[in-house]
Amino acid sequence: MPNQAMYHDGARRLQDAYDTRRLADRLDERLSRSAFSADDAAFIASQAMFMLATADAGGWPECSYKGGVPGFVQVLDEHTLQFPSYDGNGMFRSLGNLLVNPKAGLLFIDFERPRRLRVQGLATLHDDPELLASFAGAQRVVRVVVERIFPNCPRYIHPMQRLAVSEHAPCAGHTPPDAAWKSFVMFCDVLPRAMQRQE
Repeated sequence: MPNQAMYHDGARRLQDAYDTRRLADRLDERLSRSAFSADDAAFIASQAMFMLATADAGGWPECSYKGGVPGFVQVLDEHTLQFPSYDGNGMFRSLGNLLVNPKAGLLFIDFERPRRLRVQGLATLHDDPELLASFAGAQRVVRVVVERIFPNCPRYIHPMQRLAVSEHAPCAGHTPPDAAWKSFVMFCDVLPRAMQRQE
């Protein structure tokens, strides 16, 4: 199991205030794990999005939506997953955070068959050409070595239906259109040089 305790003093104070310490301990004992099951891997592979939580060196948090074609997040083994980082707005807030603080949290939510899964671990960034080539459109690949996996009760998940995968999601044989904001006058002169040459 992870080296880090599931609950810190802040969580314990609130558990004691609401008499949920025993319940919290049972949830940790029965549901928390540090290795992906085959069911976890299949669930993650079926998802077209997840939320990525990171923090900078000072502890300030960042939460980011990550989307792609189902299968863009890959469970490599019981303790490791990886996902591509695609072209974005160039701020690199999430990936920049991971360079100075590798702790990451991922939240996978299935809105059609209510289910959610939390994954916490330590992330590294990779840019070797062979690995990048295995993900269409990837600028970097993020690998996360898992510390804790924890399923959540789905009762507050609002039922929603995925109508389509975004046309901007990279995949083999498809060239995504440019983001509309890249043509805005306020950004044209500060786009990366490679993009300016294309126009």
